[in-house]
Amino acid sequence: MNAEEAKKRIEELRKETAYHAKKYYDDDEPEISDFEYDMLMVELRNLEKEFPEFISKDSLTQKVGGTVKEGFEKVEHEVPLQSLQDIFSFEELYAFDSRMKKAQEEFDRELKYVVETKIDGLSVALEYVKGEFVRGATRGNGLIGEDITDNLKTIKNIPKKLKEPITITVRGEVFIGKEEFDKLNEEREILEEPLFANARNAAAGSLRQLDSKIAASRPLDIYIFNVQKSNDIEFSSHYESLLYLEKLGFNVNPVKVLCNNIDEVIKEIENIGEKREQLSFGIDGAVIKVDNLPFREEIGTTFKTPKWAIAYKYPPEQKETILKEIVCQVGRTGAITPMAILEPVKVAGSTISKTTLHNEDFIKEKDLKIGDHVIIQKAGDVIPEVVKAIKEKRTGEEKEFSMPTKCPVCGADTVREDGEAVWRCIGIECSARNLRNLVHFASKEGMDIAGLGYSIIEQLIDKNLIKNISDIYYLNLEDIASLKKDGNKFAQNLINAIEKSKSNDLDKLICALGIRHVGNKTAKILARNFKSLDNLMQASVEEISSINEIGEIMAKSIYDFFQQEQTKDLIDKLKESGVNTQYLVNEVSDNRFEGMSFVLTGKLEKYTRDEASDIIERLGGKTSGSVSKKTDYVLAGEDAGSKLTKAESLGVKVITEDEFEEMIK
Repeated sequence: MNAEEAKKRIEELRKETAYHAKKYYDDDEPEISDFEYDMLMVELRNLEKEFPEFISKDSLTQKVGGTVKEGFEKVEHEVPLQSLQDIFSFEELYAFDSRMKKAQEEFDRELKYVVETKIDGLSVALEYVKGEFVRGATRGNGLIGEDITDNLKTIKNIPKKLKEPITITVRGEVFIGKEEFDKLNEEREILEEPLFANARNAAAGSLRQLDSKIAASRPLDIYIFNVQKSNDIEFSSHYESLLYLEKLGFNVNPVKVLCNNIDEVIKEIENIGEKREQLSFGIDGAVIKVDNLPFREEIGTTFKTPKWAIAYKYPPEQKETILKEIVCQVGRTGAITPMAILEPVKVAGSTISKTTLHNEDFIKEKDLKIGDHVIIQKAGDVIPEVVKAIKEKRTGEEKEFSMPTKCPVCGADTVREDGEAVWRCIGIECSARNLRNLVHFASKEGMDIAGLGYSIIEQLIDKNLIKNISDIYYLNLEDIASLKKDGNKFAQNLINAIEKSKSNDLDKLICALGIRHVGNKTAKILARNFKSLDNLMQASVEEISSINEIGEIMAKSIYDFFQQEQTKDLIDKLKESGVNTQYLVNEVSDNRFEGMSFVLTGKLEKYTRDEASDIIERLGGKTSGSVSKKTDYVLAGEDAGSKLTKAESLGVKVITEDEFEEMIK
């Protein structure tokens, strides 16, 4: 590669790494794996080393990734929170050891190393004054971070008061454990919230919220791994400083091994690699540090990284095995995921016998067949993946795979809609998606049963008190009271809320059933047009799609849902329990708002937004979530924000609640 080509590639890599660093550090939404990012950085670092004339201060090889998020106070770190240089082979580790031995000869110091796990989380600095926790900050760009003290105070393993009245600043890594992360994403899936890409970004995203209640609701933990600064005590050994931090009450990184030489270091790295699956927290490598602290000062640092420490990243290991079978699992939202059943093989320290194949398109793209010899890999702590099929080893006995048209759990129909990669079970009584169905049914958007939230439903299922939606209406006081100590008052309130929900209008029930593509607005349209659940259940696709606001895809989804025997069985049970299935809203004879579009914004005093929307829709109008030139009126309450500003800029008429009341008289 000549200089001109190198310059062009360096510029490309800087743009690419800057983009992905922003997605990772600032947005907490990575688009590529850590390994892919590491390889881009390795290529950039090597090119800059070969062509030093093109090194620039704005390159991520020369600075720490990350910025300060708007809304947080800035914190200037007295001691910079540097990052580490990554290496990917033992050859590079021996080269690091050679540099340390050369420095040892120069400064005549003892050379020992400490090996620690490189925890996959968000780096923070904690400041204590006379033993009291006073401030905590993110790493940011290494020199300036964000003040996240209130969020950090919600983490139970951060001591508010130390066992000695010492003034000290320490550095640690905030993370979410493996099991806790799986549980968190499972709950988000049930509540139909976006899933976190990985535990690191879940932890970082939780800490970088302006509302500390969000951080408090997440299972955050921390391990401390360094003394940044202390005027009260001096250490000569990093390892001894970690032991002292434990005595102070800190939750210190549990994997810390003092090694006499580089061979012992390599043994420990291999040991961590073999056992990392058993760790309760995610790691993305092992950190090797010179133990002697005065020696570190003499070795020095670059602007971005210390010269006395390095991070070993475990390379992705690939193995060949056989794809014995493909089975399908049904998720809590009805999504059907094909799973590869593999001939067991040991990869990156763990025995792999199965892994996800994601979806139908993934299988077709990889051209996978049952019986194929396949290559699988596992980099760090990520889920193992099938890389490719070894087609030259095919015998002709391999079998094609096709997604099931019936749910493997409940036997209901499965569908894959246009524009989606996922097949879904549409059975409302499918045990696999039961929790999600129950949570949605009881939610404010559904039947609005106050007190019947995720955790209570989970307990009811665990105690076999409910198995499906209709069981909610057959719960008794004793069943519910058994969930809590002295739970009679809670139980009575919940029984009252369940009883009250029976008299909800038809649109609440339609929305609560969780029909794909049917939300509040569509449920109201269906209730208003069909008047009863029986009428809707008997309607054809053509009759449903003849309603202006409902397209063919939505109509087909509604029709298919009501054709299921499970649905019919559930509706019968709901009717038997006394749940209303009729349209109750009194119709107004005129259509004075026909053809008009309203947008509601701000806090209304006389109506809830749902009530105001109902009135507008009963009078023939429509409501929208955004203001445009086609908007006729904006109904504005207190603290109306950007929608009011946009309405004024477009010349859209803005009305008050009093004016709205005049219009509906």
